[in-house]
Amino acid sequence: MEGDVEFIEYEVVDQVAVITLNRPEKANAQHRPLLIELNDSFERAVADDDVNVVLLQANGRHFSAGHDLGGASAPRNGTWTMADTYRSEAEYFLGYSLAWRNIPKPSIAAVQGKCIAAGLMLCWPCDLIIAADNAEFSDPTARMGLAGVEYMAHAWEFGPRKAKELLFRSTAITANDALELGMVNKVVPLDELRDEAMTWARDIATLDPIMTRLIKRGINSTLDTMGFSASLAHSFDVHELAHGIMASMRAANPEMKTSNVLEHMRATNKNIADAQATERETAAS
Repeated sequence: MEGDVEFIEYEVVDQVAVITLNRPEKANAQHRPLLIELNDSFERAVADDDVNVVLLQANGRHFSAGHDLGGASAPRNGTWTMADTYRSEAEYFLGYSLAWRNIPKPSIAAVQGKCIAAGLMLCWPCDLIIAADNAEFSDPTARMGLAGVEYMAHAWEFGPRKAKELLFRSTAITANDALELGMVNKVVPLDELRDEAMTWARDIATLDPIMTRLIKRGINSTLDTMGFSASLAHSFDVHELAHGIMASMRAANPEMKTSNVLEHMRATNKNIADAQATERETAAS
């Protein structure tokens, strides 16, 4: 892996595998090469007996802008069917995220800036999330004609009503909102994010790895008994159905108008910035 890694940085410090998304010029948007390198890095950390904790972070202003919409794989033999889409997304999107969730070692995500749609599929599988105070989380996929992302953990992370609000309205939530909802463990100033995440990772790395493994397995198994994995499998099929429905609608009506996702996201970001500015003014008065 070491010889041909382009989009991920990997190092081990004090029994912590530090995995860093390294595509900052694209806001760490995820195309297949990045995802493969990221999965290889997780597998490398799991296989290393000198690693007790995995820390996932990102270079640049933003944690991840989601899937790289311009980075789709080339069709095989000039064709690409919905069956190909299903197989590909089952492996590289849902499959990878579930695998990262179920690694036997504790994992921490350190999130700054935008974490959009598939960006959630990188931090949600981690056991703990530390967020910078400028972090924002959103899933505007409904505006793209999709029924959420492939790893549909929204109701588990936010509760059902907040999950519906975020998906129906495609709004973003701040780091402090995420903290109140229980999705984030701690919010810190941006310039303290990596140090704080590493402090947590070093502390957890001192524990007996068999104990952290058993604790993680027990809690994840509790969620699975409550229906977590089954609900994600069902929601993935719904997501794929949405792909097919939208494809058939566009085939029937090539002039069909679609939502301007970027325009909506800019408006959402402005609303968040305005609300934060108002909060600062109120606190200062």
